[in-house]
Amino acid sequence: MERTGAQILLECLLHEKVDAVFGFPGGAVIDIYHHLPEYPKLRHFLVRHEQGAIHAADGYARATGNVGVCLVTSGPGATNTVTGIATAYMDSIPVVIITGQVPTPLIGNDAFQEVDIVGISRPCVKHNYLVKEVKDLAWIIKQAFYLARTGRPGPVLVDLPKDVLQAKCTYEYPETISMRSYNPNLAPNRRQVRKATELLRNSKRPLVYSGGGVISSDASEELTWLCRNLHIPVTSTLMGLGAFPGDDPLWLGMLGMHGTYAANMAVGHTDLLLAVGARFDDRVTGKISSFAPSAQVVHIDVDPTSIRKNVNVDIPIVADCLHALRAIREELEICAECPDWAAVHEPWLNQLQEWRQNHPLRYTFSEEPIKPQFVVEKIYELTKGEAIITTEVGQNQMWAAQFSRFHRPRTFLTSGGLGTMGYGFPAAIGAQVAFPDKLVIDIAGDGSIQMNIQEMATAVSYNIPVKIVILNNGYLGMVRQWQELFYAKNYCSTCMHINPDFVKLAEAYGARGFRVTRAADVESVLREAFAVSGPVIVDVVVEPEENVYPMVPAGAALTDMLLV
Repeated sequence: MERTGAQILLECLLHEKVDAVFGFPGGAVIDIYHHLPEYPKLRHFLVRHEQGAIHAADGYARATGNVGVCLVTSGPGATNTVTGIATAYMDSIPVVIITGQVPTPLIGNDAFQEVDIVGISRPCVKHNYLVKEVKDLAWIIKQAFYLARTGRPGPVLVDLPKDVLQAKCTYEYPETISMRSYNPNLAPNRRQVRKATELLRNSKRPLVYSGGGVISSDASEELTWLCRNLHIPVTSTLMGLGAFPGDDPLWLGMLGMHGTYAANMAVGHTDLLLAVGARFDDRVTGKISSFAPSAQVVHIDVDPTSIRKNVNVDIPIVADCLHALRAIREELEICAECPDWAAVHEPWLNQLQEWRQNHPLRYTFSEEPIKPQFVVEKIYELTKGEAIITTEVGQNQMWAAQFSRFHRPRTFLTSGGLGTMGYGFPAAIGAQVAFPDKLVIDIAGDGSIQMNIQEMATAVSYNIPVKIVILNNGYLGMVRQWQELFYAKNYCSTCMHINPDFVKLAEAYGARGFRVTRAADVESVLREAFAVSGPVIVDVVVEPEENVYPMVPAGAALTDMLLV
């Protein structure tokens, strides 16, 4: 039976088990929207801005591990997704972006709403396609989903000219896919695994440094087994939070620019750093020449280009994190004699405990103005770590990472590599669509929440009960902090002189709004807000000039932290 390109696309999405599409219509994709009602299993969520669509698809993907899908029109519709595409690319998130394009004969003629989105997006996608013939559409969609989810995950863009969507051909979806030029290596080299295992057996001060790759490869259980059985302490990147239980005695907290004292000191004194699914980002390493100066480094990553890119590595293991950790476990289990790990590592663990006790995360409590750290602690206390937390970017993001604990993967969604303000709210919508019965909370700042506040209309339209908690300090807080510490308190263009009344704004959209100005009221208001069945904004007025500590100044070693 013949189908149009628009129908073929929708059939392909069903074959890929897509159940949610975040999009915004336009002339180039109107044929898709014409047939969309014929496919009730494909739930479409009309966003209010295309950046909201890509962030929502990204949040859906992070929360589920499945491929998120975004559908937009040509020209400005496509270009409005670029920030979100780059966000997904930097954090290795599987998203398929479907863009409309002008008819094939008009490409290159500066037609109305024409833009070369394939050329524009090329630096920040895993791959992209311009579909030129309808007969190629099914296998291109199959490839797009395959590329997005396998190896190092990432965004894949498919550009669809209007005439291709209107053309007809016989539909047949390929059952399998084979790409000669793309064969990601999943299984580790056994010789390298044995070398790494031998280092683990002989290390006196081992440290696991985990990243987002542990979560994307579903390797959290294997990582937890390894660390608990060998009594190895664990730190992680911002993207890796939740891969190891945040209430485990071996957990040191996040490392890096705003990492804990114990985690950063552990990196400075470890003799073996086992890096799993992390890329040694500059916000993690600080001064490269002083990073893990006494350690041999084992680096596990499915992407060979990430290994030795920033830090010298003694034992590289190019493999999927899950496969590599299982192989290490097998090597350990066949050892004739294993050390008493608890006894061997006891002095090291005692030193780490001393650092934790002497330099915990701390702040000075205040009844009014409220301290933002207190609010994050209350959110964790009330949710017991069971909520999905998203964040915007800046101080709100760092306080969420520091003062909340994440016990399971895919419960902390944040823009790590690109640092995209405006990410958290639409990502929360995507996560809530995936898990309608879970509590989803966006911890936001008063600056960043306004980047995509229009998506409140989306949340209200579909009764998506996302809860936004704004840590309202009246500043672009993280930039202001840098201005205070390093630019002589020249608060140029960081004071938010005019903010909306967020309570009235919520009500204008048809949502509920709350405001808190005293610490004594924080718990009761949060309880009430979390019990509301629809979307909510909680505006918490916090200390204007509170800073995020610890802080490693740019160019300094991780052990050179500002603590107050």
